[in-house]
Amino acid sequence: MVKFALLALVFPALASSVVGLNILLGNDDSWASANIRATFDGLTKRGHNVVLVAPLVQNSGQGGRVILPTVNVTAPGGEFGSVPVGAPFFGHDAGNDHIWYFNGTPAATTFFGLDVIVPQVLGNETIDLVVNGPNEGANLGPFLYTLSGTMGATYAAVYKGVPGVAFSAGNSTHRSFTTNTGLADDPANIAANLTANFVDALANTTKEGERILPLGVGINVNYPLFGPGNPCTAPPFILTRFTGGALVDKLSLNDTTGLPQSTNIQSPGVNTAFNGVKFLPGETPVAAQCQTSVSFFGVDYDAPSGVAEPSQQKLNVLFGHSIIPS
Repeated sequence: MVKFALLALVFPALASSVVGLNILLGNDDSWASANIRATFDGLTKRGHNVVLVAPLVQNSGQGGRVILPTVNVTAPGGEFGSVPVGAPFFGHDAGNDHIWYFNGTPAATTFFGLDVIVPQVLGNETIDLVVNGPNEGANLGPFLYTLSGTMGATYAAVYKGVPGVAFSAGNSTHRSFTTNTGLADDPANIAANLTANFVDALANTTKEGERILPLGVGINVNYPLFGPGNPCTAPPFILTRFTGGALVDKLSLNDTTGLPQSTNIQSPGVNTAFNGVKFLPGETPVAAQCQTSVSFFGVDYDAPSGVAEPSQQKLNVLFGHSIIPS
């Protein structure tokens, strides 16, 4: 049995990358959020060629929805006053043509970044890796996988055949990049440094000409809560799985207001382990400690044959002949 302690991934803080990647950086918290701008700076300083293309405004909870703009920017304008009303539906920072906004959902922004912006900025060069986040708040377990805009932007990239990694942080404060203190213990800077370490590890362990991740595979990374006054400043990376301690909503009626309310529960359905390495710890309990969860996901949603075949055989009568041998 592999011990839990052996599952920690050691990613050293490298001063520079052996291999610089072409990276498309996005999120669902807007192009002007503190986390994404700190991460843009951190990855760029490590030698990566980063093109930031993120939603104009906060788009949390959009999942993989693809909603495109139909007009130019309407009131109230870009997040944190970053873009005026009436501006074009996409554009770049006046001082940096590698920093772009797009007035669409996170998944739509990934597509627009890959199909429209990257060719403008990088010409014939291709993207090696799509990085999304670090999100303002955790995205743990398969239930949030379907809801998170950060995850939606990431699996949109994987759908297109581009390796993608979603990063989410326990610190959920939505704030502008202009509020970054510049200090090492600013949560945005901690998250940016950890993200750069992770990306460097992927870059430096991938042979020239190889894909960073297999086709159809992505990664979900969740950081714990950290920041000023919090001793959790260097949470180790722990290999995890989505299931195991994962949560889902339970609804009830409030005794006072009569309105519906939600609480989190652990349900056997959302924690059923079909695939992956089943002895790995769940990402939800790992990220609740001073540890960073790292879960690999695939985009093949078919149920495993050994699980599905008995029920498929039961329905042979509907198909007119035996599709699945009895």
